[in-house]
Formats: sequence, structure tokens, C-alpha cells
Amino acid sequence: MAGAILSLGLTGQALSAGGGGGGGGEMPSMSAPTYDPAAEYAKGVAAMNAQDYKAAARAFDHVTQVAPTSLEAWRLLGAAYAASGDQKRARRAYERAVKLSPDDIASHQGLGQALAGLKDPKAQGELDWLKARATACGTCVDAAALKAAIDAVQSAMAPAPAPAAALTGGPMLFAGPAAGDAAYVQAVSLINQHRYDDALAALGQARQAFGPHPDILTYQGYAWRKKGAFDRAETYYRQALAIAPEHRGATEYYGELKVERGDMAGARAMLARLDHICAYGCAEAEELRRWIDVGHEPRS
Repeated sequence: MAGAILSLGLTGQALSAGGGGGGGGEMPSMSAPTYDPAAEYAKGVAAMNAQDYKAAARAFDHVTQVAPTSLEAWRLLGAAYAASGDQKRARRAYERAVKLSPDDIASHQGLGQALAGLKDPKAQGELDWLKARATACGTCVDAAALKAAIDAVQSAMAPAPAPAAALTGGPMLFAGPAAGDAAYVQAVSLINQHRYDDALAALGQARQAFGPHPDILTYQGYAWRKKGAFDRAETYYRQALAIAPEHRGATEYYGELKVERGDMAGARAMLARLDHICAYGCAEAEELRRWIDVGHEPRS
């Protein structure tokens, strides 16, 4: 990648939403609405803050339809269902979150609470998992989160548990777009400093605000790639391109990853896609072309 990475500016940026109106001659399955996951995620967050949990569940459900590997969306979908009193759907959402990220503390907490709400004895298994993690953790950075999760699940399992709305931990208060943008800009700066672990932490904060935004996913892929975790990086590039197939940054970086793996045919396919997207040329296509020409990262 040549030069410094620039902020792409998340606030106000929307992905194109498809879906045709009636009478267009398409089959119904081809004209179903295509949701903008970042916009739907923002709607869900706003609805959670307003304690309109049914609206929040609808919005987060839309996110999971478009971005089925979004941990944040599944976790918040579970929280919305739990707060509205639908513990069965909450359980299913949290089960998906746990499957996506088996070590995610908040997902295990939510699943344990939902199971407890259903009087399902499997709640004890989630509590045992959290306690085992806490024992192994000791005074690690997750110690406070684990203690809070254990207390929450134990409270839900009590003979007289708290009302359903309390299973989310009270009113949901999320950082707004300004805080998300700040975390994103910080991540970009950290990437430019080659501080990839710190950048990933900041990108995680940005995702809490914006959900599965392709710009954030692209930089998560970039940071993991620079750490040498090529398989993990690829998952983020693929997620970004599934949401925004013509995302130039994700296409370029995915092509660069293929060069690093020695998959020159795959890299050329990414370049062909960029040449199609950029009818009059673009920096991303030229940068990937340089990578392909030299077979590795070009020297500046």
C-alpha cells in the first residue's frame, strides 16, 4: 500500500440499497429488499437507546440478513428480543453469536440469561463456562467483565429473577456516530504507525457504533493481514465485499493478500474487478497492478 492510509469518513456514508418496485418483470426472490447493514444497525442502536425493543429487533434482524457473520448484530438482536420478553428468539440469536465467536463473554452471558429465562437447565452450563474463564483469567483484563457476566446469569437463574427488560442490563446506552468516527480515525492513525493490535481494538470500538460497515471490515482485514493472519484477514475482506461488492479498498487489499499468498491468478481477478469498477482508472487499481508486476509489496 502506497502512502498513508486515509480516513474514509463513515458518518453519513450509505451503501447503495437495491430492490426493485413492482411491475419490473423480476421474480419476487430477485426483487426482495436489500438492506444497508450499517444504516439498519444505526436504527437498531437508536431504537435500543429509546427502549423500543421490537423496532430494534427488526433492524438488527435486517443486519443479520445482509451480514450473517456480524457478531455485534446477533448479540444485539438477542438483547433486543430478551428485553421485549421473547426469550426463545433471544436464545437463538445468542446461540448464533456464540457459534460465531466461542470465546465472546457477552454472548455467553446473554445466552445464559436467555436460557435461565426459559427455565432451561443448560443455563448452568453457560454459568460454568463463565466461572471457568474467570478462574483461568484471575486478574486479567477481562476479569471485571467476567464477574459482571457471572452475576448477571446467577441473577437470571434466581428463584425470582429480574423482569425481562432487565436482562439487557437496563436501558441500552450506546456511543453515537461521533464516538464511532473518533475510534475509526484513531484506528487509521494506529495502522499508519504499524500498531496493529491497538488499531484492531479501536476498530472494534468503531464496529460497536457502526456495525458491519465495509470500511471498518476492510481495515480489520488489513490489520490482521499485517499481523500475518492471512486466513483471518480474508474473512474480513470477504465480509466487506459481500456487503459492498464494488468496495475498491477491500478489492485492492484482497488482491494484495492473494499476491502475498502466491495466488497471482486470484490477484489478477481482483485487478480485473477493479478495472471494471474504475472505468476511468483509480489509485487502488494502479497500486494492485504494481503489486502484481513485482510479485510482492512494492518498495516506495
